[in-house]
This record gives sequence, structure tokens and C-alpha cells, in this order.
Amino acid sequence: MILPHRIDLNKQKIISSEKAVELLGNGWHKADLHVHTCCSYDVPPTESMRPENLLQKGKDNSLDFVTFTDHDTVKAYDILGWKRDDLTTGVELSVSDPVNVGHTVHINVFGFDRQQYMEFSNLAKKECNIYSIIDYFRSNDLPYIYNHPFWFQVGDRPNIFAIPEIARHFPVIEYNMQDLKQKNLFAMILAQRYGKGMAITTDSHTGSIGNVYTVAEGDTFHEYFSNICKGRSYMVVDQPIWKHITGELNAWIELVFSMRRDIREEMGFTTGMGAFDRLVSIMESDILGRSPLVNNAAKEFIKHISGSGLPVLLYMVSKQPQVSKIGRMING
Repeated sequence: MILPHRIDLNKQKIISSEKAVELLGNGWHKADLHVHTCCSYDVPPTESMRPENLLQKGKDNSLDFVTFTDHDTVKAYDILGWKRDDLTTGVELSVSDPVNVGHTVHINVFGFDRQQYMEFSNLAKKECNIYSIIDYFRSNDLPYIYNHPFWFQVGDRPNIFAIPEIARHFPVIEYNMQDLKQKNLFAMILAQRYGKGMAITTDSHTGSIGNVYTVAEGDTFHEYFSNICKGRSYMVVDQPIWKHITGELNAWIELVFSMRRDIREEMGFTTGMGAFDRLVSIMESDILGRSPLVNNAAKEFIKHISGSGLPVLLYMVSKQPQVSKIGRMING
């Protein structure tokens, strides 16, 4: 991967948690701005993933602002309450715009009330126009983020050439720990090229809230987010992306195998890694899944495969043609 020499990635300010300690408590605050609960369709409905338990975990991890961004649903706030001092509303909105984009775009938006959610979610479904949605966010002073710009939904035909133009209309671009390092570097390039802020997130579907976070000054969420938009922030991470994804996979395995088999089959969970998903499907087949002892052995075997880093490596290799294509577009 060749990066343009004029792009200085050091300006995007990634620091360790040890360095972040020097800032926190001195007017700086931290948040993980992309977290899913069991209210998302692709999260195992286990006790640990309930919104109330994740809210407590966020507090235990010393997050100053806690928000949940489930896929196109705000059920977490129906459960927890819409007006809480210890919780900022959020959602991951899927926008399908066949004219301006061609593939599905995911946007995290924050700080809305129930009426505003109904308005912009209906707008997204009715108009299918990403710029109408952005206009709504701006006119209502709602913070919003361009999620994983170079991640594409299964079944979509990616239009990578539309991404730079879309990025120009977002105040903040996401550095997503579930995505490949190269794709996040491309996102950093876009952010620097267009003067956008960046926020690092776990995008966790297994309860790893706060394993990475963004620090910025601001006593309120809007002040905090405003400083991210201005680049007055740091992204805090202590381990490489492949280790984060491997940890997420292992946690996903624990959650899925802890559920009843009938619920597991009904939900049809997937990691997005085809070969790994097929292995999980085989190991939890009717024959192997009848005995709790065998079920546990299957779980440990899959965790061993996952922990080796092989599934992540194979996934990275499978995405290299796409990464190369994106690189040529960015450099061009």
C-alpha cells in the first residue's frame, strides 16, 4: 500500500492509555462512540449484552459519556429512559442511497430525542438521499459521524469513488477497530485531506465497551464532540487491530455458545468471515450440538482457531484486492 507523501498520518494523534491518563481529569473526557447492545439484530441476546449491564460496564471503565448505537433501533433508550444525565442517545442509521452513493452508508448520530429519531429515520426510508439526512442533522444541531467509510455491507456493490465526496459532508470520520488497518489509514487520509475530526471506536457487538476511546475537552457531550470536529482530540488504543478483532471473535464465540441452540439457529449470527462462519456452523451442527460436553469442546476448539489469528489473517488476505483498488483511488 502506497500512501501519498503529502499526507502526515502523525497529525491524527493516536496515543496510548498511559499517555491519556495525563489528560483525563484535567478537563478532558473520554467516550467510545460506537457500541451495540442486544437490541441490535446481530448481537446475541445474552444477559451481559443488555443495555443496563453495558451502561454499568461503561461507567466501570470510567467513560465520561456513554452512548449506544444499535442498528436502526432505539430500543435501548426505551429500556433505560430517554432523559438521563448518565446516557447520551445514539443510533447507527443505515442509509441506502442508490443515486448519490450506490451502497449502504452507516451513520452514527447522537443527542436526539424520540421525535427527532422518528423524523430522520422516516426521512432515510422515504427519500433514500444521504444529503437530505445530513441537512436534517445540521439543521437540528445533531452530532454525526461517517462510520467505517470503506466497510461495505454484504450484497452491496461498493462505489468507492463516491466515498471522498460523501466524507466532505461529515464533521467526523470513524477509525473503526473492527475494520482492517489499511482501510482505517485511508479513512485517516480522507480526514486530513478535508480537515475532518476522527474518533476511534470499538464498534463492539460483544460488550467490549471502552477498550478504545477518544479523548477531548468538554463538560457536555456537545462540547466534547465539537472539539473532536476541530481536531482537538486524541484516539486512544493499546493494541493492534488484529488483536482487537481476535478478542472480539473469541467473545462472540462465548456469547453465541452460551445461548440455547434454538435461539442461536433462529438468529443466524455471522462474523462476516465466510470460512470462519462455516466452521462455526459445522461445529454446532445437530450431531455435535446434542451433548453439552461436546458443545463445550466444540466451543474451545473454535476459540483455539480464532485465537491463533488465522481467521483474521485469511480475512485480511481476502480483502487485499479491494484494499488495492481503494488505494489506487485515494492516491489518484
